[in-house]
Amino acid sequence: MSCGTALLMVMTFYDRLFVQDTKDGYNKPMTTKTAKLLDDLDWDFADTPMESGVHTIHPYPAKFIPQIPRQLIQLFPPKSNSVILDPFCGSGTTLVEAINTGLDTWGIDLNPLACLISRVKTTQLPQSLDFAAEATAQKARQCFTAGDVQIPSIPRLDHWFKPEVQQSLAALVTEIDREPTRAVREALQVTLSSIIVRVSNQESNTRYAAVENTYTAQDVFSQFKNAALTINRALLTLSDNLFRRLGHATVLNRDILAIKPEELPNNVGLVITSPPYPNAYEYWLYHKYRMYWLGMDPMEVREREIGARPHYFKKNAQDETDFEKQMHTCFQLLSQVMLPEAKACFLVGRSIIHGRVIDNATLLQRAAEPAGFIVKDVVTRNIPTTRKAFNPTHSKINREHLIIFGLQ
Repeated sequence: MSCGTALLMVMTFYDRLFVQDTKDGYNKPMTTKTAKLLDDLDWDFADTPMESGVHTIHPYPAKFIPQIPRQLIQLFPPKSNSVILDPFCGSGTTLVEAINTGLDTWGIDLNPLACLISRVKTTQLPQSLDFAAEATAQKARQCFTAGDVQIPSIPRLDHWFKPEVQQSLAALVTEIDREPTRAVREALQVTLSSIIVRVSNQESNTRYAAVENTYTAQDVFSQFKNAALTINRALLTLSDNLFRRLGHATVLNRDILAIKPEELPNNVGLVITSPPYPNAYEYWLYHKYRMYWLGMDPMEVREREIGARPHYFKKNAQDETDFEKQMHTCFQLLSQVMLPEAKACFLVGRSIIHGRVIDNATLLQRAAEPAGFIVKDVVTRNIPTTRKAFNPTHSKINREHLIIFGLQ
């Protein structure tokens, strides 16, 4: 028997044990009709298209599928004068679904690219993005042809990008930075970011290996304009479906562990999130060269990113107790901004650290209880086998748990 097969068998048994403990060992679950509906609903969405429209504008690892926050908002509708909060908002899936209900929403994330994507997904543009991209590409092409291009200082740039691709990307960055309207400028930045890996020597979004790339500078300009057309169509659906309502999104590029209660609204009626957990997905690495090209610092993100793999494979390495402490800090913050009847919904899977299976759901409960929370219910869902990550060990993790917390 291979090590991988043995590990999978252990994890399957462990998962069954966890589910049994969920019903018997946790605090008393909800006994209302809502709780029964929660347990009866399909949370796998195996036969449902995972995303469409504005959710598709940019690749993102381990993306929170929109059906989950959409269903949770229907189950636990907050008061009309309250807000929905995602303290680890990533690419903004919860924020988009919250706006769609007409409610205001707040999202927080350490990763500046995640915040950029979230803002673009929830902002109505004052003009057509494809026209702006056409003008930007034309000016950038002129700079490229004239040789008037300043290549940014990026580590190992020649390894990952052909010289003419570097020059065309640098020309686009320069022209995008000159766009005076912030909403348009940020949409153009997301457009450029969405093609970075495609025109690089990187094999794929989830395969960090160099391959031969045949893209030319003209291909880069064409890819940029084509991406703008696609994103513009997606943002038009946002405008049609969302902005007839009153929902508004506020995105904070901050470390959740450093935020004070007075920086957030004190009328949070629902929390929906999927926190980063130990050694699972390396968001900073997935977006490393995207961030470099946009003038962001991926290494700073790596140093502070909860769950990042380097934290667990260094001298004085972190372990799961560090994750528990970090989540306790988060729950302390939530307890001070949530309304008394509000629910906090956390979707979390297991981790594997040095061959050990880590039960992050139990860690979350232990982190939440001292902050004044109790577990109301837990639902187990199957993870689609198509999900990919830089860490191949986690392809064996095929289930995750939706934990519903309430204030005591």
